[in-house]
Parts: sequence; structure tokens; C-alpha cells
Amino acid sequence: MHLSVLTRPQGANRALIEGEVSSSGLRFDFVNEPVLVKGFRKMVRELEFDVAEMAVTTYLTAKEHGVAFTALPIFLVRDFHHGATQVLRKNSGQPAADLAGSRIGVNRGYTVTTGVWGRAALAEAGLDLDSVTWVCSGDEHVAAYVPPRNVLRAPQGATLEALLLAGELDAVVGAGIKHPEVVSQIADPDDAAADVLRQRGVFPINHLVVVRDELLAQHTDLASMLFTEFANAKRSYLERLRSGPGDCRQDQILARVMQVTGSDPLPYGIEENRATLEELVENAMNQHIVRTRPAIEDLFADGTRELQG
Repeated sequence: MHLSVLTRPQGANRALIEGEVSSSGLRFDFVNEPVLVKGFRKMVRELEFDVAEMAVTTYLTAKEHGVAFTALPIFLVRDFHHGATQVLRKNSGQPAADLAGSRIGVNRGYTVTTGVWGRAALAEAGLDLDSVTWVCSGDEHVAAYVPPRNVLRAPQGATLEALLLAGELDAVVGAGIKHPEVVSQIADPDDAAADVLRQRGVFPINHLVVVRDELLAQHTDLASMLFTEFANAKRSYLERLRSGPGDCRQDQILARVMQVTGSDPLPYGIEENRATLEELVENAMNQHIVRTRPAIEDLFADGTRELQG
């Protein structure tokens, strides 16, 4: 079977892209969009690919609005997000609860995954998210999604960095600003995220893999075959990671997760990720990303619900 696959080369899938692990007979045409989120949009709006890496909250939103693809429990990208919210240095140390009633910028759309996890960290630190006006720099991947009334678009041509430095925003989420006067709102954010991992077993998921429903219906073994391919590629990456992480943030974070948990920092499958998936869905509900709570098992394709890798 010949499949078009949207994904970005990274540790967990590089062996698959480079043909080091394929054994199922599937043939892949890999599509590397220079800006991956543009590929997400093509998949959500046009089903342009057979298989696609996809931001997890974009997937939740798309699924609720009837987009015809379904996820596999393959979690290619994960990260710590307690550092997603940034403020001016002069306001560092301000409790999160003090941002109630403020204007906070969000990189791209309201449903962007980093924004969801970043807002969740603020809520856990005491902020009433519904009291905030969220100012987004872009629109939503899922065109049918209607954001809450306290979500606005930033002025045309204005950047979140400029708005924050000018005092027109009180904070920003997911913008990754590099400026000497901009710092993380939460002190020692990766330490805070590691504490959540120790206490609740939650390591935020950013990206998973989706497949067009038409193909899943036509080929009942496709989901499990893809799962095996991606899991084999990931194991190759973990072997290299155990010998010493590289310099990129993903390697460094995964090495730290391995130290905290003593196990695979990128587990695939539902059960090993249930705590994180349940917290993700709870955050999506609380932030009005989805209106109806999905059952975790219903989010994933038949034939993958018992798989681990």
C-alpha cells in the first residue's frame, strides 16, 4: 500500500523516514511542510494526506466537528509547558491569580496545543481562565470552531511581542519570545512540570498521528501496521537517547523524563498515557475547546486500543 504521510523529521520518526525500520510492506511518500502547522490545516480542511502528524487539541476539535480522520495512539512530540506563559521582567514573581481580568496573547489560534497546556498550568496556579481576555495572533485550523466570547484577534499586523512590550498585553502564551525584558511567568518552569510528572504521571502530549477514515475502513489492519512501524522507529531513537541526549530541547526534556520515571519517556498506546489523555480532555473541556466530553477509547482507531509500544 502506498501512503502520503505528513510529518516533520525528528527523533521519534527519523528511522522510519530514512527507511531503517520498515518491515510491513507499506510504502510511504513523506511530505515535510516547512511550516508544519500549515500541513495541519491542509489535513483538517482538505484531508490532503493519507496519514498526518497532528496537534492533539486540533485533533480533538476536528473530531468534534466531524472531520473524517481518526488518531492512532502514537505520540510523536511531548514537552513541558509551564514556561509557555511569558511576562515582562518587571512583572516577574506576580502570582498567576493576579492576571485575572487581564489581556493575554495566544500564539496563533485559541485551540493551539501549547496554549491549552500553558493555560492549564496557569489555572492550576490559581488563575480563573474565564476572567481573561485571550488575544490570538491567528485563526483556527478547524474553520467550524467558534471560540468563547472572551477570545479576540490581535490587531492586523501587530505581533504579540510588540503588544507585550508596549503594555497592551499583560502576558503571552506559546509565543516563545526571546527578549531580555521577557521572562517566564512561572519560575523554574521545567522543574514545576517535572513535579507534575512525579505527582500525577502527566507528561503533556503535543502531536499524535491521524489516518483518513476511508483508509481505515478499507484496510482493517492498517492502523496496527502503522502503529508497529512508528513504534519500531521510536525504539531506535530511544536507544540513541539512552547513550546520551543531543542538544535539542526535545532530547533534553525526554532525557529528564527518563530520569524521573525510569522508563520510556515516549510511550505509545492508550493505557500508559491515560493520565495525560484524561487531563488533556479535562483541560479542553474547561477551556471550551470541546463541548462534549469524548471517551478516551473513542478517540483512537479500532485495532490500536490494546496496543503498546
